[in-house]
Amino acid sequence: MKHWLLLLSILFWAGVCTAQELNCTVQLNTDQIPGTNKSVFNTLQKSISDFLNNRKWSEMTFANTERIECTMNIIVKSVDADVFTAEIQVQSRRPVFNSTYNTTLFNFKDNSFIFNYKEFDQLEMNENSISSNLTAVLAYYAYIVIGYDMDSYSRLGGTPYFQAAENIVNSAQGADLKGWKAFESTKNRYALVNNLMDEAFKKYRNYFYEYHRFGLDEMSSNATNGRDRIVEGLPLLREANRARPSAIIISTFLDAKNDELVNVLSKATSAQKTDAIEILSDVNPTQTAKYERIRLN
Repeated sequence: MKHWLLLLSILFWAGVCTAQELNCTVQLNTDQIPGTNKSVFNTLQKSISDFLNNRKWSEMTFANTERIECTMNIIVKSVDADVFTAEIQVQSRRPVFNSTYNTTLFNFKDNSFIFNYKEFDQLEMNENSISSNLTAVLAYYAYIVIGYDMDSYSRLGGTPYFQAAENIVNSAQGADLKGWKAFESTKNRYALVNNLMDEAFKKYRNYFYEYHRFGLDEMSSNATNGRDRIVEGLPLLREANRARPSAIIISTFLDAKNDELVNVLSKATSAQKTDAIEILSDVNPTQTAKYERIRLN
């Protein structure tokens, strides 16, 4: 009996310590599709969830409680035979140390998500040869989400995962697929990973790490010091934006952090508030009214 209990204990702990990286909630919105038979959509949603959450994306060991929380909201715009035209919104977050607060790391909307799918298709992935745009896009964002998470915990720690996403982009270049090519858009999958791997944005990525580890994670023990570190790095956003105007990596950061920045900086000194509003408004002028709320407290 003791041997069986020992074996069960070992199996339990092995399961806890070798969990997959992602805990991704997949939502499939089909409101724009007429008809009442939703069977194929239900099957697709489950298949995507299983693909993301049951696959090992790295050699890292995760406990169940350490899995990366993320959501993928897929809005299906049309279905023609087996061809789905959709948009996908991807968001990831992580807990802030010694708090109940979860900070958004990544918030990105991809408007060019076109793929083929038949009900009960097996979702399989060969990262060196793209045969399915569906699994290629899902794998790409899985690596991006893991990369952002790693960048928030260690300096440039996400590089191997961004490289994996870049490899998928390179493999998709020869296929006639939207969202993967440089000339299509400055805000597509190619542009995002190109920014992440660009030496010009290394200082920004270092700031991304410091923002989380020395800024947010420190605020429970010393709010002033944590806030100071966040404010000190803001000029790097302007520097990066001026070097590469309207860079997707910077706008994506602000899409994730705008509300958080307003909340954090509303407790800053008057001088810090003035500097922060000037920098943020310069980088993202469409949100100036939101940044002005920093002065109110």
